[in-house]
Amino acid sequence: MPKRAATALADVVSLARRRGFAYPSGEVYGATRAAWDLGPLGVELRDNLRRQWWRAVVHGRDDVVGLDASIILPPATWVASGHEDGFADPLTECRSCRQRFRVDHLRDGETGDDDGRPADLVSAVCPSCGTRGAWTEPRRFSGLLTTHVGAAEGDEGEGGRHHLRPEAAQGVFLNLANVVTTSRSKPPFGIAQVATCFRNEITPGDFLFRTREFEQMSLAWFVKPGEGPRWHTYWLEERTRWYVDLGIDPDDLRHHEHPRPGPGEHTTHTVDIDFRFGLPGSEWGALEGVTDRADHDLRAHAEASGRDLSFFDQAAGERWLPHVVEPAAGLSRAVMAFLVAAHATDEAPNTKGGVDQRTVLRLDPRLAPVKAAVLPLSRNAELSPRARALATELRASWPVEFDDAGAIGKRYRRQDEIGTPYCVTVDFETLDDEAVTVRERDTMQQTRVPLAGVADLLAQKLRGC
Repeated sequence: MPKRAATALADVVSLARRRGFAYPSGEVYGATRAAWDLGPLGVELRDNLRRQWWRAVVHGRDDVVGLDASIILPPATWVASGHEDGFADPLTECRSCRQRFRVDHLRDGETGDDDGRPADLVSAVCPSCGTRGAWTEPRRFSGLLTTHVGAAEGDEGEGGRHHLRPEAAQGVFLNLANVVTTSRSKPPFGIAQVATCFRNEITPGDFLFRTREFEQMSLAWFVKPGEGPRWHTYWLEERTRWYVDLGIDPDDLRHHEHPRPGPGEHTTHTVDIDFRFGLPGSEWGALEGVTDRADHDLRAHAEASGRDLSFFDQAAGERWLPHVVEPAAGLSRAVMAFLVAAHATDEAPNTKGGVDQRTVLRLDPRLAPVKAAVLPLSRNAELSPRARALATELRASWPVEFDDAGAIGKRYRRQDEIGTPYCVTVDFETLDDEAVTVRERDTMQQTRVPLAGVADLLAQKLRGC
């Protein structure tokens, strides 16, 4: 499949800002670099994605339960997990433009990044100014963001220096014994969490792709020792299928296998589900990672806390420490991926008998921020009240917009651009036949439907939304 045009991502960002999916954070003060606030439509899209993930991973199964752990965990958590000492990346600075980058994010300017491997610094081209090989010696840079708890810095006990969690999983591990006891779960089973996380990114940017504050949709899947590889394959396939089911073209996804870790590293196998974002200088970007974490985390917390985190298998009469397979997806990255995947342009007929180019978001109805729009043919003392009444009725079940400002063609274009799957038009014939026209976004096909049957029709078409 050909690479996505370089302008496509810029078009998506422009649409997102113009239509209210996302705004630069703190724009009135000049904006915070690489920080975005989700607008009215962005909030709906994010919540729909989160809801679909929860339905697929938790509600659609009988072997997964949910959790919502605190953002600020005991400092000992990050010491035991290895984050305090090991959550750091190599940082280098371009001697030409003074911009700083992670070494493993730099690519060879001639070969690109199709093989997924970083370039040697001698051959690496600066993404900012284009200079080749003008790099300082790498130094380690902590990815942890810190805060202080208590009335003053240096407070003893629960006060003092804490870290904002960089990942969702550790809060799950600390609660494993509680969840097993209260939910009567036993391996193989999972604990799911959607968690706000924080990372001190060296080079945040690329719209929603890399930000210092983000949400992570994480599943910790606990299994018997030795069963990790089988379940890793299962969850990699399952999670890939989820993206395809919601509308991402399989050709825009790939599996990128990380190098096998060396001695002392706590993961045994990681494969990223990459999406063809079309980022500047990098066609692919990680959408979700599926990792076999073995028993590193539970063993570390058991030893550091002195608590027994093992599981007693009554059927086998054995006690063992569960291994963990973790699919972890960035929710903000998913929002961005589905916007990129859904963005398209085509031609639509206009009222003058010609055609106009239209921009359309072909979002799956389950993800669309607005499910239907009710549009009177024109702003009229008879049509507008009937249309408003219908919109009010439909809002009892779905997010529905009412719009009577401007020509009907332009209003269709507005709804196409934000991904609304159905438009319901109330016209002058409605006053006589008590029927309306339902227009489908992707095909632009129009169907006459009895006014009393609109809710039933949408309920059929919006099943699962």
